[in-house]
Amino acid sequence: MSITLKTTGLATLGFVTLLSSGLAQASSHREAPFITKTPKVDATDFYMFRSYESGRSGFVTLVANYLPLQDAYGGPNYFDLDPDALYEIHIDNNGDAKEDITYQFRFEDEFNDLQLNVGGKMVSVPLKNIGDATDSGNVQASQRYTVTVVTGDRRQGAAQMATNIDNGTEYFDKPLDNIGEKSFGTGYASYADQHIFAINLPGCSTPGRVFVGQRKEAFAVNLGEIFDLVNTNPLGARDAEGAGDLADKNVTSLALEVPTSCLTGSAKTSGGDPVIGAWTTASVRQATVMNPAPTALDGTGKGASVTGGAYVQVSRLGMPLVNEVVIGLKDKDRFNASEPMDDGQFLTYVTNPTLPALLEVLFGGAGAQAPATPRNDLVAAFLTGVDGLNQPVGVTASEMLRLNTAIAVTAPASQNDLGVLGGDNAGFPNGRRPVDDVVDSELRVAMGALTTDAPNKDAPFTDGVQLDPSTLLTRFPYLGTPMSGSPNGL
Repeated sequence: MSITLKTTGLATLGFVTLLSSGLAQASSHREAPFITKTPKVDATDFYMFRSYESGRSGFVTLVANYLPLQDAYGGPNYFDLDPDALYEIHIDNNGDAKEDITYQFRFEDEFNDLQLNVGGKMVSVPLKNIGDATDSGNVQASQRYTVTVVTGDRRQGAAQMATNIDNGTEYFDKPLDNIGEKSFGTGYASYADQHIFAINLPGCSTPGRVFVGQRKEAFAVNLGEIFDLVNTNPLGARDAEGAGDLADKNVTSLALEVPTSCLTGSAKTSGGDPVIGAWTTASVRQATVMNPAPTALDGTGKGASVTGGAYVQVSRLGMPLVNEVVIGLKDKDRFNASEPMDDGQFLTYVTNPTLPALLEVLFGGAGAQAPATPRNDLVAAFLTGVDGLNQPVGVTASEMLRLNTAIAVTAPASQNDLGVLGGDNAGFPNGRRPVDDVVDSELRVAMGALTTDAPNKDAPFTDGVQLDPSTLLTRFPYLGTPMSGSPNGL
């Protein structure tokens, strides 16, 4: 039996959240078997929205989060990104399921061998810093990165380096993670702000901004309960269980703010299609050889392993929760290695999703009845964007996060965390902001919120977890100051 979409306006049309099956777990934390082996290249969440910082409405902010479930006290190495990996954010601005612009982030380790005189011998210390960490002279290991802008195919297109307007080089410093208050005092927020840089993006006449560093996790979900056969009350209070299992976790964000006109393309700024699509990927080298006799970490040695060969994509994330709760276990690694243009291979997971059926088994007595299949309501949004909201002209069916840049921003105080389902068309699934509760939104759509004949299309399904908006910033990079590894003062 076919499912018919409601047509009563954007607030109902809207949320076709994408995904297919909907129940929300962490947007992409440890979602596939292989990625559990390489957490530094595990994309956790991807955000794209018109900037709502005062005076920045002409910009779009892109945030790709990596390296999940960071405990703030995770020393002595903490959570650097992989210098042998390639982190990318891709933009499709003509709806053909292929990248037109790619922003590539590459990281380099910087090492300063700090030593102490112990009994007349100079001995290297085991810690990242030996004093005030805001003073680079006290820091032993840190990272810097470059940003490359590729036009066209990500591997064969024209590539140009972005430049750091603040220092005139191609390099940007990544702040240390929030080690603790003895290392940073109570000034970590201002220290991190010093790593927000103005960036000159090739092909773009107006500068953007970039920040890469640790942030407080903004994804509100109870991972333990969800994966324990949805051990929650699906019709209970939205905030019954507080902020969720990730409330005390950090994550590493790659945040880039780009003038809207540089993303949509010059042809689209003169009355053309304002919709863009985007996704993030991470790739590693084909081969890794273990080094039986690692060289000293002096900035030139490769340590315990050497990598080489072409880049192979191992992580992919556009719309939240696709790989966690839509793609079958046997195909999760395949999805992470795939590109949007090839998404037809996963169509059955969308038209005949298993999660709503599972919810029906678990909670049927509480009024949870899965809508009939095939789920055409989910196909429309999952693969094309929503007609009248964020569907590109002439779209090629493919999974990615899509944003209609012509829809005005909603001020932070007025944002509704249910996005389009809550009457706020500047929110999910029209892009995604940090405040958007994609878990509750997708649960409701998975159980038929966009259909006319589903038994529980109006039921307020929830996972019982809600984000406290006060933990977010109202300015770039929007995600809040990371948790401190040690609350003890100086």
